[in-house]
Amino acid sequence: MKPLIVLITSFAISLLIFKIYKGEYDFALSARIGMSIMLFFTALGHFMFTDGMAMMIPDFIPFKKEVIYCTAIIEILAAIGLHVSQLRSITAWLLILFFMMMLPANIKASIDQLNYQKGTYDGNGVMYLWFRVPLQVLFIVWVYISSIRY
Repeated sequence: MKPLIVLITSFAISLLIFKIYKGEYDFALSARIGMSIMLFFTALGHFMFTDGMAMMIPDFIPFKKEVIYCTAIIEILAAIGLHVSQLRSITAWLLILFFMMMLPANIKASIDQLNYQKGTYDGNGVMYLWFRVPLQVLFIVWVYISSIRY
């Protein structure tokens, strides 16, 4: 829920700033700014809640903490790449792939009732998927419309 709030709030603030200073809205750039701020926010969570996030990764994957740190770095690089015109399209496609690859970890966390912030098994459970799956789809569509289609 927090990433969605960060995304929408930063998008709205960016839109307002463009309207005030340029006299018109810039929806695509505001959407990319919102996505970038959200990605920085979620990357921060990877560093703050590494142990809990590592519990989301299936047991057959080694070096769980290192994977979490790598995904944080990927999010930071994607946040920057969305604003480099020569890299925007490839960054967007890779970010879409990244969001799709993260979905199984989110499904596992929901099934296991993982609370990644505490590193415990008292989280929201499977009902959370009714929010998380559409959220992942929103992220994918958001990136596609603001960075590829535009």
